[in-house]
Amino acid sequence: MAFTSWRSTLLTLLVLASAVSASASVHTYISDSFKEVGNAFLLSGGSEGIVASRVGPGDADKWNPYRISDGRSFIRFENITFWRGKEAASQHSDKKHSTGLIQAIIFEAADRDNIGGSAYGGQRSICCTPDLAKLEGCKQGEVLRRPSAVDFNWPVVLNTEFNGNYLFAKMDPQEVHISKTGMYNLFFISCDPVMKGLYMSGKTYWKNPDGYLPGRMAPLMTFYIFMALAYFMLSIIWFTQYVRFWKDVLPLQNCITLVIALGFFEMTLWYFEYLNFNITGMRPVGITTWVVTVGAIRKTVSRLLILSVSMGYGVVRPTLGGLTSKVLLLGATYFLASELLDIAENVGTINDISGKARLFLVLPDAFLDAFLILWIFTSLSKTLEKLQSKRSTVKLDIYRKFTNALAIAVVASVAWIGYEVYFKATDPFSERWQSAWIITAFWDILAFAILCVICFLWAPSQSSQRYAYSEEVGEDADDEEAQFLTRGTSEGDVGLVKQEKKDKNYGSTNDFTLEDDMEEDKRE
Repeated sequence: MAFTSWRSTLLTLLVLASAVSASASVHTYISDSFKEVGNAFLLSGGSEGIVASRVGPGDADKWNPYRISDGRSFIRFENITFWRGKEAASQHSDKKHSTGLIQAIIFEAADRDNIGGSAYGGQRSICCTPDLAKLEGCKQGEVLRRPSAVDFNWPVVLNTEFNGNYLFAKMDPQEVHISKTGMYNLFFISCDPVMKGLYMSGKTYWKNPDGYLPGRMAPLMTFYIFMALAYFMLSIIWFTQYVRFWKDVLPLQNCITLVIALGFFEMTLWYFEYLNFNITGMRPVGITTWVVTVGAIRKTVSRLLILSVSMGYGVVRPTLGGLTSKVLLLGATYFLASELLDIAENVGTINDISGKARLFLVLPDAFLDAFLILWIFTSLSKTLEKLQSKRSTVKLDIYRKFTNALAIAVVASVAWIGYEVYFKATDPFSERWQSAWIITAFWDILAFAILCVICFLWAPSQSSQRYAYSEEVGEDADDEEAQFLTRGTSEGDVGLVKQEKKDKNYGSTNDFTLEDDMEEDKRE
């Protein structure tokens, strides 16, 4: 397989490396095997966006070894050990001091075409061939490397050789300084045709000026601070109303309180998870799993809240009736699908999950979201029809505003999904990594915006209980309801007993009573 079309394979490896590398800045290799690609044996060491160092390699006096944000950017190699099979070792003469060359290649994504070449318009190859040696002046048996137009010293090539017929070779610990912002790729390559069965172990540390957090993820740490503050401000406003009118709080408003608390808790946990990642360069499985689980619970409860509100729970009907079990079943299914997808994307490294496996997890989550949207708008349509038949103007106006807000959110979601597909399709090597964090941030902002709309429309008030379960007819009832929503009852005015009598009088002239709604719930 000396001269197969390796270019497409290398491009695929670059895409996969850029997709999976955001999982950890300390890349660990545990007996990772080299793959045969074209006329070379190749192993991807990772890919990350790195911001240029703020200090030069010679400014050692400016470094603070006790601070992670010391302004340095580098890729460091530690305990890198290569192993070859006995058959490969036996084919090298023990009289030779150096045998079996392995090269570590570090290059920016923009310089990817500077690795490898083709002779006389033929198929490209990674390693220098006799024909390429004549044309390019490269050294046969080594990786063909052309200097970058920006920096002659890049791409960087680090050599490691086996001694005689030894089965292993250790790479010298060294550090490559990063002086230019870009998406960097690392590959370990052997051009020796007898090195089949090669594998390696060790670690590489990829550091940005402010820590080990990958460049494409660093803005999210700041974003989660602002999101936590936003949830905190919303919680202060909401809990002020909640405490003020706690005697009149509805079960629906308790659900809203739970979602606000979960949102604040989740954003805070994400910040501290990223902070730990930035300091240590690793993501502990236990901590990340806990954060992901809280996020999955928050997303599930949020969706069930929107569905329940759409069904009229707490406003038009006191319970969901026979639909309760179906709603809970859908919630459990969505939580499971969301939890599995988030674990696959965030816990540990993503190298272990293939594209097909990830697609298998994305599809159920997307299908459930589509089903929820369909159910939500179907329920809203029925609720609006019921309110229109009851001539409940104030409630109808609130539900129309809620419907419009959800419609805008759905349109924005579809448009954003289209943009996300375009963004990833036109940037296969993640060269626009500095703006990639916006893809993730949008969904958190959208969820917060919908929650704010719900909080505004169903804020606690002293007339909440009456507003939820009263039955109105005609314009007079609507005017009275509007007065209760805006001003409430004055002290010394009509008591609960008198109010119940009024409700009964209204109910005697209305075909739609609370008892009728409860019977309808039972039938459903």
